[in-house]
Amino acid sequence: MKNILERYDLVVGLEIHVQLNTESKLFASDKNSFGDVPNTNVSPITLAHPGTLPKPNRSVISHAIKMGLACNCDIASYTTFDRKNYFYPDLPKGYQTTQDQYPICRGGYLDVKSGNDKKRIKFNRIHIEEDAGKSSHDPEHEGTLLDYNRAGTPLIEMVTEPEISSAEEAGNLLTEIRKIVRYINVGDGNMEQGSLRCDANISLKPVGSKQLGKRVEIKNMNSIRNVQRAINHEIERQSALLDDGKTVLQETRGFNDETGETTGQRSKEEANDYRYFPCPDLLPIAISKDWIDQIQSTLPKLPHKVLADLQENYQLNLYDAEIIADSKELSDYFYTTSKITSHYKRVANWIIGPIKSYLNESNSSIENFEIKPTLLAEIIDLVVQDKLSFSIASTRLLPALIKDPKQSALDVAQKLQLLQSDNQNELIKIIEEVIANMPEKAEAYKNGKKGLLGMFMGEVMKRSGGKANPKTANKLIAEILEK
Repeated sequence: MKNILERYDLVVGLEIHVQLNTESKLFASDKNSFGDVPNTNVSPITLAHPGTLPKPNRSVISHAIKMGLACNCDIASYTTFDRKNYFYPDLPKGYQTTQDQYPICRGGYLDVKSGNDKKRIKFNRIHIEEDAGKSSHDPEHEGTLLDYNRAGTPLIEMVTEPEISSAEEAGNLLTEIRKIVRYINVGDGNMEQGSLRCDANISLKPVGSKQLGKRVEIKNMNSIRNVQRAINHEIERQSALLDDGKTVLQETRGFNDETGETTGQRSKEEANDYRYFPCPDLLPIAISKDWIDQIQSTLPKLPHKVLADLQENYQLNLYDAEIIADSKELSDYFYTTSKITSHYKRVANWIIGPIKSYLNESNSSIENFEIKPTLLAEIIDLVVQDKLSFSIASTRLLPALIKDPKQSALDVAQKLQLLQSDNQNELIKIIEEVIANMPEKAEAYKNGKKGLLGMFMGEVMKRSGGKANPKTANKLIAEILEK
């Protein structure tokens, strides 16, 4: 791959479809919901019965504006809908209502990681359109089964400029878009369910050439990893053709996630074959500055700003900050807890460690987590005050509080007899017993093998049931061994 990219420049543009989470569809009051019984969320408008007229969903327009603002776009003061004519069996009207001449958002950009640097990827536009239905093939039935529940579902299509130059950049851009979609709550970003889909336009050109190569479009990939795999496969496939003096066909290809290869589907013609024309059933929409300002005021702090804030103002390292900033819910939990306790690194350690482990194992989410920020702050304070070890707090106190989160952390720790002991007489007795049972190790320590202190410490903690104060125990063990 490295040798190929020494001879050719990779040029990639992405077309990213984001399904919006409005309650109803783009032009009808039908329910907008994934996974319902087929053909139950339909109406005469969805099915394009003669005489029916669409009506734009205001929430869809607001969601599109919100995404445009989050991506630094210019929001149009005047936007229209157009008809895009092509035939699919799951497209009830025989055309798609979309935006061509006057999209709702133009320009914009996102900064993404590219190696050790940042790269600004610019957008050409973000526009609104409706989704088609879904075709499926069941071996128990002849022909094609059509489910029109998805028909008319609102989408935004985000079209980048052709300036992505690696599979890594493409993956990082998709990751950032998915985070933003979830942060600002315009969609769920689940690629597995098709609510975030990606087409990639991929071409190669000789290094330094200003003329773009023939582009190949890979359609509807359902994971970020598959987008990257498809790009890497096309680099190898197209470079092999060019090296042999052959021409890369401009075509649409599909991606096989089992083989990691692309296969030809149809030749790709220019956009004017779609015969766009203004939709006669829909009036232009005026977007006022007041409307834009109102939406701007609802935007939360965006992922890249949260990431910077966690590092600059809470002194978290990049690794911890990236994990917490990945989810708005996690970052909200961190911020709320950090208003109660100033031990920010400990808060991050609890979230990234025991809390995330519990959420993963229980298939739960931080929004439904039984331990609220106030209670987590109590647990952290017990550990900071040396009343409890982190190990005991995470393995015994946390599970107990999850079962009964209405009690205070201190009360539960006392009931379960988890609090660390500073009783030196008791500790000395345990330490002397441990040393007496390992005379050879004690002699080795006295002869200079100071690293054995940790082994003695482990045995003391085990015999004390984890309740020995580590600082006190460590000091006493060293004193007794050196007598």
